[in-house]
Amino acid sequence: MGFSQLIFLWTLIFPMIVLIYYFFRKKYKDQIISSALFWEEVMQETRVSPYLKHLQRNALLYLQLLALLLFTLALMNPFIKKSEVAGEQVIWIVDTSATMLAGKESSIFEHHKKEMKSLVSEIEGRPLTIITTGEEPNVILRQETDTTLIHRTIDELSVTYEEEQLSKAFDVAQAFVGGAATSIYLFTDSVERNELPIESEYVKWIVKGSDSDVENVAITKFTATEGNGQTIALVQIVNETELDKELTLSIMDEHEETIQEESLSIEANGEMTLTYEQLPLSSILTAKIEVSDDYGVDNEISTIVGGGQSEIIVDRQMHALVQKGFQALNTNVKIVQSDQLQTMGEDGVIVTNQTDLLESSENRVILIGRDDQVSEEVRSLVDVSADPLFAFSQLEDVYVSAIYPPFEEFETIATIADKPFIQRSNRGDIVILADIESTDWPLHPSFPLFLWSLQNEFQECLQSLGTFKPNESRAISLVGDDWTIYSDEDEYITTIEDPGRFKAPIKPGLYTIQSENDEKRFLVQLSNQERSIQKGSSFELGQIQSHGENVSSNESLLPWILFIILMLLVIEWEVQRRRGFAN
Repeated sequence: MGFSQLIFLWTLIFPMIVLIYYFFRKKYKDQIISSALFWEEVMQETRVSPYLKHLQRNALLYLQLLALLLFTLALMNPFIKKSEVAGEQVIWIVDTSATMLAGKESSIFEHHKKEMKSLVSEIEGRPLTIITTGEEPNVILRQETDTTLIHRTIDELSVTYEEEQLSKAFDVAQAFVGGAATSIYLFTDSVERNELPIESEYVKWIVKGSDSDVENVAITKFTATEGNGQTIALVQIVNETELDKELTLSIMDEHEETIQEESLSIEANGEMTLTYEQLPLSSILTAKIEVSDDYGVDNEISTIVGGGQSEIIVDRQMHALVQKGFQALNTNVKIVQSDQLQTMGEDGVIVTNQTDLLESSENRVILIGRDDQVSEEVRSLVDVSADPLFAFSQLEDVYVSAIYPPFEEFETIATIADKPFIQRSNRGDIVILADIESTDWPLHPSFPLFLWSLQNEFQECLQSLGTFKPNESRAISLVGDDWTIYSDEDEYITTIEDPGRFKAPIKPGLYTIQSENDEKRFLVQLSNQERSIQKGSSFELGQIQSHGENVSSNESLLPWILFIILMLLVIEWEVQRRRGFAN
């Protein structure tokens, strides 16, 4: 409830004046005392709560004060929100990311679906548009008024495990606004006020966030590599709660048999990185934690272990630190003359600065610098994305003095002063747009860790398609047609018609892609963003304006108050009539 005329709050002084006047008004009553012996007792009873006795003896005072208070309330024009929905149309933006599965008794997503159903009756014939989030926001309902269809669409909503990418959903929603007064509902777990576009005077934002404290302990990183007849694995666990947590970490092989198990304790808001050596050989490893928290999707993660170290072919003209770095990680490193790189076999990974090898070589290429361009000065620090390549290497402290121009068609995964620094080609080549001597990178621990991550990524790609995010679209190299995707439980998922436009399944897990003559495995994993829970809140932002006037959906309580006052006056008249107007 609210008040539109709070300026009349001062009128509350009138009932107070009447009440004070009544308290101090002299009033006498004749009373017969049978004996002087009882005089003192009667006087004591008279002095007990004299003000309360005044109130008890006069019903008219109650009625008059109540009527006066209601008159004062009526002057302030109280109202209630008849409906939160305002404007000519309604848009719902539904967050379908993995973190919407967090929750205590029920998930945030299920709670929001119940809220949506309760809001349907309040739309009152306004056209409704529903947009789901993701890399490519999807308009699943467009300008719909049929409540039956709306309810059915709400029931069919499901989590897609993608990153929410709210800014893209906002752009789609703005296209539907135009010049119509619009209420946009955002059903999510957490969003900051400054993330919402509030430039339009025709839009009111109603955010439905997660108001409860959700506890989360997550496996944020897990990787493994094979060497010397054994497997080495690294696991990183993060505790986002305010309490110390006890947990059990299990590492399982491809047959889901536990090969390593350990009970651990992680401190509040703490992080731990564990290394396990001499694990049995396995093509796939899965790490899982058993812990008491409210978000179970990030408690398990898998990784594909490469079958032996791939050959690293380093251009002899590359900096000595690059050569030494790979030699420290891999015993199978060849230093080759620049003019012999074209003749290398298809099994190795070439490390060079010869740009033409990106197109002419069948090998995967790590391009460090460019021999076809001139570098330009930048003198800044590195800013990395949430790419798995940087899972164990932090580049934020690396200083770079000069970089080369980028490749326009490649994906940028790290930048310097908003300019591309590290890129990935469509087939998976890695391009570092700087000479090693132009950086202080080799002085940082992240340098050998980055080289190790590079080696591990290329090693995975030799026997698998690698790792994808849920619903991620990526061009992959598959020979032939008729490739079919199956889950780890041999459940049919889909058939790939165009390998150049491969789209990963929605649900995280291990998958197999098969043709008549070949078979490869790949992983679908949550992004790092979806392994962290942020506390949110519900709020409203903006004021809808239509033709220069505010659009309001408030219902005034004034008619009801006036009706009650009228009833009080009737009752007061009846009380006075029965007592006698002369009295």
